[in-house]
Amino acid sequence: MTLRARVSLVCGLAVFVALFAAALVVYLAADRELHNQLDSSLVSAASNAPEFAKKLKLRAIETGMPSPDGVLVVGDTVLQFVSFDEAKQAAPPTGPGPSGGFGPLTNDDMELAHGGRSPYFSSVTYQGRPYRMYTASWLQPDGLVRVARPESAAIVPLERLGLVLAALMLGGTLAVALGARLLAGRALRPVRALTETVEHVTATQDLALDLRGRVDMDGRDEIARLARSFAAMMATLDDAVQTQRRLVADASHELRTPLTSLTTNLELLAEEGGLADPQAPALLGSAREQSGELRALINDLVDLARYGQTETHREDVRLDLLADAVLARAARGAPRARFETHLDECFVHADPDAIERAIGNLVDNAVKWSPPDGVVTVTVTADDQEAAVSVADEGPGIPPDDLPHIFDRFYRSPAARSKPGSGLGLSIVRQIADTHAGRVLASPTPTGTEMRLVLPLGRFATSGS
Repeated sequence: MTLRARVSLVCGLAVFVALFAAALVVYLAADRELHNQLDSSLVSAASNAPEFAKKLKLRAIETGMPSPDGVLVVGDTVLQFVSFDEAKQAAPPTGPGPSGGFGPLTNDDMELAHGGRSPYFSSVTYQGRPYRMYTASWLQPDGLVRVARPESAAIVPLERLGLVLAALMLGGTLAVALGARLLAGRALRPVRALTETVEHVTATQDLALDLRGRVDMDGRDEIARLARSFAAMMATLDDAVQTQRRLVADASHELRTPLTSLTTNLELLAEEGGLADPQAPALLGSAREQSGELRALINDLVDLARYGQTETHREDVRLDLLADAVLARAARGAPRARFETHLDECFVHADPDAIERAIGNLVDNAVKWSPPDGVVTVTVTADDQEAAVSVADEGPGIPPDDLPHIFDRFYRSPAARSKPGSGLGLSIVRQIADTHAGRVLASPTPTGTEMRLVLPLGRFATSGS
């Protein structure tokens, strides 16, 4: 069932329920009012009993015969006059009364004739038809008067009213359902357009589709908000897909070079007499070097995906201790490197392994670009809101044209292509900074380049020298 049909059905059902409730109230009120009017007419007729009695006597004189059972029919009103003597001699009802009457007198009639109870209403059958009857005293203590009218006087108008109300309910429900269907088609037009867009994107994989020509995105209603959110989601997905494609292309390119070299060296060694060749040790060394580059590149790719997509464990850790551990490891790996440090005690809420990897990448980059007698300066500082690790080298610096791109994946400046590396180290640093709500900056200095990793403070942040 389409959304348009559902809206029509819901509106129709809502209107039907409302009309049914209103019709039920009207029907019950009309039923009560019509029966009250019927009872009022009977009471009014009973109050005019003397006049009807005169008419009954005149008709008896004119015809020379008394009316059977004292019955007088005036229009649809039937009156019966019962004398006190008849009431006194009457027995409890045992069956139908005399022909033309309302049946035998009851104990209630006897009590009413003697003044023991008030007038009352009852339902009787007269000549095979249901009647509403009112019994009252007449010329008390001489007799009773029974006044009756067909119950159809109230039922027939009520039945007609019921048919009218039923017709109104059905007609109103159908009219509202059809109107809701027409209006829903217009109101849901943006939803239909958005649905068609989603289907088009699913079929064509075109995430760069512009929604502005299809859906009104400038409104303030839910449809416009949904369209804006969907457009933003498609833009994010398109960016992610493009990034993935670039990553695959760049990774393929970066992997191809060491793989080609490694394959060539292994093929030379596999030739007959290749291991006896004087160049065999050099070829083996080159193969080992290329395999090391492959391993480092694969590890960098894994880390890049890990720090960008998965939720890592975080805790309050001492940033200065992490930096000190990185420097100790770097000193063992590069014994000729010279380090100067100034590490203030401070806490950050972060993944210790990720932050240690980021600091290590910054330090490795500084060591790689520093001259043999250069100094790498590592500083940890903190203020009221943030902590920062600064790594400064005394290298050749970064050209202004390359500075905006040094944190991009696989980006390597012309000067860096002659040095080992995959072009992923600094992009991993930026990925780690982004996942920790921090940032990484690079700026030139008079003697080289300074890179600065900034992170929010942890709950137990302190500062000291």
